[in-house]
Amino acid sequence: MQVFITGGTGLIGSAVVAELLAHGHTVLALARSDASAAAAEAAGAQVLRGGLADLDVVRTGATRADGVIHLAFSNDFSSPEAVARAVAEETAALTTMGEALLGTDKPLVTCSGTPWIAGRPSTETDPLPTDGPVGGRGRTVNAILALADRGVRSSAVRLPRTVHNNGTGGFAGLLTQIARQTGTSGYPGDGTQRWPAVHALDAAVLFRLALEQAPAGTSWHAVADEGDEVRAIAEVIGRRLSVPVRSVPAETFGPLGQIFAADQPASSAYTRETLGWKPVHPSLLEDLENIQS
Repeated sequence: MQVFITGGTGLIGSAVVAELLAHGHTVLALARSDASAAAAEAAGAQVLRGGLADLDVVRTGATRADGVIHLAFSNDFSSPEAVARAVAEETAALTTMGEALLGTDKPLVTCSGTPWIAGRPSTETDPLPTDGPVGGRGRTVNAILALADRGVRSSAVRLPRTVHNNGTGGFAGLLTQIARQTGTSGYPGDGTQRWPAVHALDAAVLFRLALEQAPAGTSWHAVADEGDEVRAIAEVIGRRLSVPVRSVPAETFGPLGQIFAADQPASSAYTRETLGWKPVHPSLLEDLENIQS
């Protein structure tokens, strides 16, 4: 299968590209910069130059492909306005790709976060939040899944708060970054809230399985660790960086503070049973031991 991928040189995307190529697919990667283009070519992918905001380019990539995997998202969480701009950019690009695939029955695999449900781990059938700082992403993913009724084999891989590899990535990576900047490994509240996690190499396998197998309109959970306490995450970071560990106000984490403070474990039992997905790489707490001071 010729697969068009956005975000193909990021932490998750680079793993997905390698996974696709290793299983006989070819890859056309969207690349905004010279560095991204070089990285995609070095990995063995073909390159389509442009960014997520270049809708004509994005449409061309989707039209040329037998299937699409979308991973690109601006990582600017510096303000609510920056997050809103990123969500709007992603929505326009996903809408464009979905329209290009109408009536083709080709797969379109997008991504979202796992939802959080009070009192229990979320499951694949729970609805995505459509309000709050990133509620727009939930609304967009729902619209893409609805294209199942219009001849698109759309599916969504729901990613946990931390997708990690070699001690970096996701919310835990942001905690590490903040700890380096402030000299304190902080966590919101009492730190007993739980975040799910997955190794990027395990997530990549699920993206491939969704591309190859997922029925139209379905959602899947790329969750290996159902929920690590944030205080435990901060303690590993503090030990690796030799900085103190303590509770800090949720406002410390900017527009993501509300999400950081939420208890949000997630299950992947249905995904594992249905698609045969089996995470095999190190857990988050094990992988954080790779942090270098």
